Amino acid sequence: MAKPLTIAVKRIHEPAGPGDGARFLVDRLWPRGVSKEKAALTAWLRPLSPSDDLRKRFHGETAGSDAAWDAFRGGYFAELDAGGAGVAAALAQFDAAVTSGPVTLLYAAKDEARNNAVALREWLRAR
Repeated sequence: MAKPLTIAVKRIHEPAGPGDGARFLVDRLWPRGVSKEKAALTAWLRPLSPSDDLRKRFHGETAGSDAAWDAFRGGYFAELDAGGAGVAAALAQFDAAVTSGPVTLLYAAKDEARNNAVALREWLRAR
């Protein structure tokens, strides 16, 4: 039986902790008010972030709507499944880190339950 993936999700504005392991920013845009030093990133896995179009559509939908969240996740998973520029390299970097210990996916959104890092963790666990 395969070892379950240890993938945490954390808002990038929270301080880095000793249990974070490898820290990967998975947003398309650099978060406001966060220095590179404070972020304490292992890497910025920008190719694993949702497209600008998908991101803008999701943020334009009714906040907190189940339908908007489901549509976002479906579109995001389709983008990840299709691959695209840099996705394979970003996944290889993620996979190398997750075999060595815990990994934390970092995001900037204010919604802790419905954001791209939560959706990405779901997709990574299911693949």
